[in-house]
Amino acid sequence: MPSAQRRCSTAAAALLAATLLAGCAEAGGAKGASGGEPALGPVSVNPATISLSLPMDAYTDTDGERGRMDAAQYRLTAQCMARYGFSYEQPPKPAADGATPKEDRHQNLFGIADPVRAATYGYNPDAGRERPPRPSVPQLSDSASTVLFGQRPEDKGQADPGPVSDEEAQAADSGLTVGGQKVPAGGCQREGYRKLYAPTKDSVDLLFTFGLASEAHTRAQEDSRVGDVLAKWSECMAKSGYGGVRTPYEVIEKLGLQNDKAGPKAVAVATKDVACKREVNLVGIWAAAEAAYQKRLVEEHAETLALYKKQRDARLKLAASLG
Repeated sequence: MPSAQRRCSTAAAALLAATLLAGCAEAGGAKGASGGEPALGPVSVNPATISLSLPMDAYTDTDGERGRMDAAQYRLTAQCMARYGFSYEQPPKPAADGATPKEDRHQNLFGIADPVRAATYGYNPDAGRERPPRPSVPQLSDSASTVLFGQRPEDKGQADPGPVSDEEAQAADSGLTVGGQKVPAGGCQREGYRKLYAPTKDSVDLLFTFGLASEAHTRAQEDSRVGDVLAKWSECMAKSGYGGVRTPYEVIEKLGLQNDKAGPKAVAVATKDVACKREVNLVGIWAAAEAAYQKRLVEEHAETLALYKKQRDARLKLAASLG
């Protein structure tokens, strides 16, 4: 980089750091009061995604919690199978390799944002972690299969999952009997899910919080302040020879990186992608907008979210009791 350009970039970065906290928090403030674009809270300068804390995080399971939920559902399914005299073994967990790193739950929320990761792995989504092997499917007799899936092996099509909640399922009739016992609607697999995630009629849908977070993300992306910073990022990319991309989510497809997300070209693009994000503070501004829209939705759905949190705490307690 020529020295004049380097001085210009350094000066721009200094100006950005000095003015963002005051300017971006004020932008849209008047609209926020009337229900339009909400006022932004503090806008960090190029925050690491691992440091971000968003309002919906309080209602979202961590990777560790999801693992415990999966194990709990498996045990509930196994308990159901045992009532019919069938063993249903849980696949062994892959051995842990060293200390578990802190989870970065927002790592890909704004596209790649870590300069080290970009320079090392490009756009490879599985970089730096090994996927555990897919557990083998247990061999089941026809009777065991009927009990597990709530459908005879010879029947075609997808089995009827039955009622939404376990409370309603108690009175349901699947029309199937094995060993003199009625098979639960949807089979033991569905029963295990219902007992964990929908024990009562008032159980909040498991996807409710996901839907709110997705809605907030869509609203934030349509926000004028995020639109402005995306336009600046796109311009920066175009100046480096990577034109035609309007958002970070289009980069792989529009630049033809689908078949080699970690090759030299992908690494070069990803490195510039992150550099442009940092030049315009894309993550800082977008994260502030994301938090503002999530906060608004949390306030709008406070009653349902309080019930969801109470039920989620009960699920975690049940999972702990199952060992």
